[in-house]
Amino acid sequence: MSDYAANLRRLMAREGLTLGDVVARSGLDERTIKGILAGVNRPHARTLHRLAAGLGVDPDELFQDPSLLLHRYFDRRTNPLVEEVVEAHPDVFRGWTEGDFDELYSRFGTGGALGSDGVLAAAQTMKRNRETHRKLALLLESSHADLVVDLVEAMFQRIAAK
Repeated sequence: MSDYAANLRRLMAREGLTLGDVVARSGLDERTIKGILAGVNRPHARTLHRLAAGLGVDPDELFQDPSLLLHRYFDRRTNPLVEEVVEAHPDVFRGWTEGDFDELYSRFGTGGALGSDGVLAAAQTMKRNRETHRKLALLLESSHADLVVDLVEAMFQRIAAK
């Protein structure tokens, strides 16, 4: 079975989707989906992108080596409160990718898994940092790039000197 097939099966199981659900969400032909699941055809890149979009995941999810994903199960089992916090604060997690959740699940507090407050604080920090990275990337592409680089370098030197 190809990685595509294993990953598609994993994603379907995680979301509780049937073959019909995947067909409806992706807009792909049932025969195409069955061929991917059976590992008998190598799908085109645009097919994989449509499939990923229909499943609401990054296309990279379909290229993962399934054996390398075992850390996710460990992290998710050791931080069970994350799921509860996600359900209680959906606005904080809007637009998050699987990678964002992997990072959150992998975080630990003193003595082990994060408590509810720690999960929420970590998520808010991640969200703030992601937004700051986005803004910084935009500034680095602007006419103010030299100023931003100088400012970051000065701040880095100040922190590194301590």
